[in-house]
Amino acid sequence: MVGLGYDSHILAEGKPLLLGGIKIESDLGTIAHSDGDVVLHALCDAMIGASGLGDIGELFPDNDSKYLGADSKLFVVQIMKLLEDRNLFIINVDITILLEKPKLKNYKEKIRQSISELVKLPVENVNIKAKSNEGMGFVGRQEGIAAYCVCEIQQKA
Repeated sequence: MVGLGYDSHILAEGKPLLLGGIKIESDLGTIAHSDGDVVLHALCDAMIGASGLGDIGELFPDNDSKYLGADSKLFVVQIMKLLEDRNLFIINVDITILLEKPKLKNYKEKIRQSISELVKLPVENVNIKAKSNEGMGFVGRQEGIAAYCVCEIQQKA
């Protein structure tokens, strides 16, 4: 079973930027109800989609005050529990981050390690790609950030 996840958030000065649970040094960070980690939100949606559980907004609504400022790692942990309860496990994860600045070359391996630990996968089964948008659209104008994730899960034998 395969799931596709997507998330995007507005960027603003003076806000923190978290990607895959890793703090990124940046003048711009995300405006969000939770911590605004687009990587983990896309991962959550991909895991939820692959297992047929709806979407992240249904499980963790952005109008629920208990998720205000929430650490997105907790969302991943709760979804992993839902997968485990259904006897499902993740095979691999592939994530693409769309961000003009800062360049993520020096962060990609840390993000990969973080996700590997969160979803209990060997690091070689997690892939992280970072792309600029070549100056086009909301990402290119540095108004926002986006991430896509594809996740394959399987039923335990």
